[in-house]
Amino acid sequence: LNLCKFHEKAEKRPLLLLDNTDVKRYHGDIKIIKEELKMAVSFNGKHLAKFIRPEEYEAIYPQVELAHNQLESKTGAGNDFLGWLDLPVTYDKEEFARIKEAAQKIRSDSDVLLVAGIGGSYLGARAVVEAVKGLYHNEVDDGLKIYFCGNTISPTALNDIIKLTKGKRFSINVISKSGTTTETALAFRVLRKLLEDSVGAEEANKRIYATTDRAKGTLKQLATEQGWPTFVVPDDVGGRYSVLTAVGLLPIACAGIDIDALMQGAADGREKFGKLSPDNDAYRYAMTRNILYRKGKSVETLACFEPDFTMMNEWYKQLFGESEGKDQKGLMPTSCIFSTDLHSMGQFLQDGARIMFETYVDVKHTRDDFYIEELEGNFDGLNFLANQNMSVVNRKAMEGTILAHTDGGVPLGLIEVDSLSAHDVGELIYFFWRACAVSGYLLSVNPFDQPGVESYKKNMFALLGKPGYEDRKAELEAALKD
Repeated sequence: LNLCKFHEKAEKRPLLLLDNTDVKRYHGDIKIIKEELKMAVSFNGKHLAKFIRPEEYEAIYPQVELAHNQLESKTGAGNDFLGWLDLPVTYDKEEFARIKEAAQKIRSDSDVLLVAGIGGSYLGARAVVEAVKGLYHNEVDDGLKIYFCGNTISPTALNDIIKLTKGKRFSINVISKSGTTTETALAFRVLRKLLEDSVGAEEANKRIYATTDRAKGTLKQLATEQGWPTFVVPDDVGGRYSVLTAVGLLPIACAGIDIDALMQGAADGREKFGKLSPDNDAYRYAMTRNILYRKGKSVETLACFEPDFTMMNEWYKQLFGESEGKDQKGLMPTSCIFSTDLHSMGQFLQDGARIMFETYVDVKHTRDDFYIEELEGNFDGLNFLANQNMSVVNRKAMEGTILAHTDGGVPLGLIEVDSLSAHDVGELIYFFWRACAVSGYLLSVNPFDQPGVESYKKNMFALLGKPGYEDRKAELEAALKD
């Protein structure tokens, strides 16, 4: 064992390096340390003690047992969408290899990758890319730029995407199980023509990658006719659970992220969070959410003190919102990035209606750090922060916020994540998957369907005059005039 010396600009704590050979030689405390290092993701409820009694966890746990058994036996609601349960170990290895090959080709022959998809067909991929590579990865990294589109009907957004391709070699990854999702299909129609006009139809067909149904649907048919490389949206994995399928893996691999590490993290999560135990942290989180919901809390705010987590927040909102918001039930998922949003939402969180609880994602080790130096003259009065790392300041801001909000009557739990590495993000994804599935069953809803999503589409199609919706068009137009 080697105990590193303190660096004069490092946080004042020792760094313990474990070598595999040393671990084999030593036992006792060293073995414990090694096991602790494996715990990339965990749930810490120490700040919940005055809001939830131990016996409340004991009372709800039999319902967790039932939910777990329904998942494992595949007898619960939505059981035809449980392909994610074992996905981290049963994924298609041949397709996985083809994803890597396609990503390598795109990175070598393109300046820009346009990823066209909406909902689960883009949120997961973008969330992982920005968590691991950073919010500004396109600006600070050399090489391939990745832009997500087809997730809005805004003409301004589409025109901006077109401008980003000007003078650039670009490829397209279109993601849609059916190929007829309005937002995605409209963007792809425009971008495909742009690509064909730029390089010709034959070359364009080599730069379009379709992630779609295995055998049917408009996009699959078109891809087969044109000879585009295709990847599969599995039948048994819903969109919000699809980030570790080709839906998310191709864009993530194109970003230069190690998808082997990502999948290994998810596999480790499956091993840890797939076990029936009151100490299962994913189940502990699910129990916490439902206990507080039954006490009248109707809103959960997921917060992180790292801006790189912004799109992970958005992914969480789709995962839980679409899974639980049914039958006039469910927690409303909201999110914040602190300390930024403490200057906008902080007042409400501190003193507003007590309808919420908070869950903080506590990232223990940041991708980068910054050493604060002393400033001559101390004009800003911040020299008391000198001679330490900025990560320490950020952590003290988090700790101060925890104390303020819990003192103000806001229940608060911590999801502790070792880092935002590919491995740890993969484990975090599986943590959320398991927690969401069990939480949905605790609510007695089907966590894997989304019947309410279709309502706006039917109205939009009728108002636009889509064939087959004529009868409803006049009715809706009259309602808008009232």
